[in-house]
Amino acid sequence: MRAALMIFTALILSVIAGCKPGAGEKELLSGEKQLLTVDFQEGQTLQYKFVSSRDTEIEVSSPKKGSKSSKKTTSKSTESMQMVVTYTPVKVDPYGLTTIKATCESVKVTRSKRSDRRAGKKDAVENLAGRSFTFTVGPTGKIEDYSQLDKLIKEIGQKAFRPGDDKVKEPDMIGDFIVGQWFLWDSISSIKKPAKGVSTGQTWMSKLSVPAPMVLRKARDVTYSLDEIRQSEQGQLAVISSSYSLAESVPKDWPVPYSGRFEVSGPFGFYINYQVLDLKGKGQELFNIEKGRIEQYNQQYRMQLKASLRLPLPSVYPVITVNQKLTMQLLE
Repeated sequence: MRAALMIFTALILSVIAGCKPGAGEKELLSGEKQLLTVDFQEGQTLQYKFVSSRDTEIEVSSPKKGSKSSKKTTSKSTESMQMVVTYTPVKVDPYGLTTIKATCESVKVTRSKRSDRRAGKKDAVENLAGRSFTFTVGPTGKIEDYSQLDKLIKEIGQKAFRPGDDKVKEPDMIGDFIVGQWFLWDSISSIKKPAKGVSTGQTWMSKLSVPAPMVLRKARDVTYSLDEIRQSEQGQLAVISSSYSLAESVPKDWPVPYSGRFEVSGPFGFYINYQVLDLKGKGQELFNIEKGRIEQYNQQYRMQLKASLRLPLPSVYPVITVNQKLTMQLLE
């Protein structure tokens, strides 16, 4: 795939230079521009560990009896998901699409006792352990065929509902699985003109999903920046930073694990009408330029929301703060 993009780039540069290959080669070798392409070798399996964790605080203000002041009650909860996924090229086409088989080797969810009253019951996302799906990806990291992944997400979404009652949904971390798989190469695939390469200091925009403890369909606006090219024992690494803010809209083609009308079990079954007040965060990614693969990333954001009580009480105002952390690391 890297070879295909380099050939395409060389052709473009030669045209710009008036069909003078020497000028094109000089620009490629100058180091000012870096080609960031996703590359796979047939038979070479890559294994990654994904961790998604969040701390959630719910603060409820209510008026004191016989007083103009208000009292505040605060509850806190934590939840995390650890997942190991392997990616094996099934069919490699250096000039087109490569077919990848992804297998969820293990998935484990843990919650604080306060937020998980379902002792002995596993999170719906844990049903992904041992499951596989295939997808096709181009050299720019853009996934062209999500159909099997989308089908699997909807299947797992049905397992989030209480057995025998498809109108009550239990807490789940399916959104955390989605952000890890659907957007794995987003920093590379969102480069607008990949054949021209990326220079240090260059920025570009994209969107990422927002996993949350409640049912919430929101997106993050992302600004990526190539900060530096770092030398390592594994080869040259592109250090890509990212910053996040609340997006105004969510792309229609993003996956939806469940739909229709249903009740929510757990602490967030008491709240409705969520409104995001603020979302800010940042992250960093290491991308191996020579091997065409992500080595690791970390993303963190803080989101604040307000909500209404399902059974409204006068002058009661719930404010919810979510501190989210997402990491991924290549396992050698």
